[in-house]
Amino acid sequence: MSTSLFFGQKAETMLRRLLLYLSIAGWARSMMTQWGLARRVALRFVAGETLQEAINVTRDLNAKGLLVSLDYLGESVTRAEDTQEVVETYRAMIEQIHTNNLKASVSLKLTHLGLDISEDLCQTNLRHILSAAKTHQIPVTIDMESSAYTGTTLRIYRTMRDEHNFENVGTVIQAYLYRSKGDMQQLAAEGSHIRLCKGAYLEPPEVAFPEKSDVDKNYVELAQNYLQSASYLCIATHDENMIQAVESFIKAQNISQERYEFHMLYGIRSARQEELVAAGYKMRAYVPFGSAWYPYFMRRLAERPANLWFFTRALFRN
Repeated sequence: MSTSLFFGQKAETMLRRLLLYLSIAGWARSMMTQWGLARRVALRFVAGETLQEAINVTRDLNAKGLLVSLDYLGESVTRAEDTQEVVETYRAMIEQIHTNNLKASVSLKLTHLGLDISEDLCQTNLRHILSAAKTHQIPVTIDMESSAYTGTTLRIYRTMRDEHNFENVGTVIQAYLYRSKGDMQQLAAEGSHIRLCKGAYLEPPEVAFPEKSDVDKNYVELAQNYLQSASYLCIATHDENMIQAVESFIKAQNISQERYEFHMLYGIRSARQEELVAAGYKMRAYVPFGSAWYPYFMRRLAERPANLWFFTRALFRN
């Protein structure tokens, strides 16, 4: 059942904001992560807590024709020494992708690499990962976090791409931000590799569209404009209206399949992902793993509140 039909559009917006608040609330994280049932339900969207579990899932998805983007969950690291484990996990991930001949790229967050501690630390860690990935020609996407990090993330992305010559790096733009139209225009002119998503953080109305209908409209416009450039677009959405709108535009404009791919999250609309593969499209599943699953899980509930019913049914079954 659609949550907008059950609650109404305004109530759904309030529900989303509540879930996004809970994603950053320390007391909620503490309560949920100690609750075994919540962890088990979250594993619908997470490939497991270990790298080997994520590699196994990647292999299975590749067998179904899907590409994968692997993400080691975590953000807002506050101790420099903790970032070394993150870097080593990404290096091990890259080696596993190469050794197993997997069709997979890598996604990461700058705060997981120490951005909140020091930008120099973050950039050093990022260069280590990008160098390892470049050796094996594995793409790396810098995920976008809240709007507080947008400018810094784009600057670091450009530094890695232009000053350090990492042609294997891309980044993410969020359609709910007002600034994204200008960002996308500039990135298109630069030939950037971009993943376009709607956005899944709690943002004030001063910087982001508060209404879903406005976000949807902006998403389609941004995607269509970017597809008319010579740059590469990753179309990251589960919304069938968005998928069909972009697909129709691609067909009408006869846009080469070498210029785009579809992205969806692991565990969400799996059948539709396989349908896109069967239709001849490149389809990449975003596959997260790790013990820091709570913020990711809550943002997935907020991003698509229909997932909340899955969670609620699991609670009653148990």
